[in-house]
Amino acid sequence: MTPSATVPTMPAIDAVLLVAFGGPERPEDIRPFLDAVLRGRPVPPERYEEVVRHYELIGGRSPLNELTFRQARGLADLLAAEGPRLPVYVGMRNWTPTIADTLAAMQRDGVRRAVTVLLAAHRAEASWERYRSALDEGRARLGASAPALAYAGRWFDHPDFVAANVARVREAFAAAPAETALVFTAHSIPRAMAAASPYVQELETSCRLVAAELGRPFTLAYQSRSGGPRDPWLEPDINESLRVLAARGTRHVVVSPIGFVCDHVEVLYDLDVEACATAASLGVGFSRAATANDHPAFIRMLAEVVRARLAAPESPPEST
Repeated sequence: MTPSATVPTMPAIDAVLLVAFGGPERPEDIRPFLDAVLRGRPVPPERYEEVVRHYELIGGRSPLNELTFRQARGLADLLAAEGPRLPVYVGMRNWTPTIADTLAAMQRDGVRRAVTVLLAAHRAEASWERYRSALDEGRARLGASAPALAYAGRWFDHPDFVAANVARVREAFAAAPAETALVFTAHSIPRAMAAASPYVQELETSCRLVAAELGRPFTLAYQSRSGGPRDPWLEPDINESLRVLAARGTRHVVVSPIGFVCDHVEVLYDLDVEACATAASLGVGFSRAATANDHPAFIRMLAEVVRARLAAPESPPEST
């Protein structure tokens, strides 16, 4: 008789880890940050310097780190008030505190297992998989005593994620003319990468849910394209969408960067500077809805996905 296999008992969850992209916090951080993002990948010098100028034009820093820590504090406060009380850590893939440094701090603090929330709503290799690879690398450096990670589920269609974006778009429409078009944007990625992931389907679902709550038609566009000009990436680009809308007689747009959960350079430059200038050249008014940032509904969503993971039946660990 073959003895039945035993599933190892996992330690109880005793912390939360939020994982984000990271961003430079001072002008002198810009180049080291870009070097961390590129990790030796060749980029034409002119493109590198162009991105440096983008950061300089928005003040020499990104608000992403500050906003992520505000999300973490809001989550910790809500969990303390409503339960369960858990410490909330933040790890950045491309800046400080790095994922590896945060995992080491968690290990020193005695954390045994953490609910891990990847702060990217729509799954693609460039987001979730790279975050998870960085987490695996960080844990490997710590050895057997590294904190185990229990990943929270997807939340692109969570009612509170939708509610946070609905509220942000309504704020923008409140100051816009009556006849205003709604355009959602997200980061463009290579078409091959998109074909291997649920990125587009999840993104379209988020847009439909928000637009349905608003009772408005919408356009989905992409932004912040990089890579070789001959490589196919997701389209249409936001600037092209603005030209199409202008040709149809649109005179004002509200742009909602639903693919981002914090304001940062792709929002503050690619939309607020570049796309806004395109709209102005077309005679189209331009309003930009805020990202979720630390909206109370988004904080509530974070708490709910943490609680959902805590309540999930035990299964073999995703990361041990």
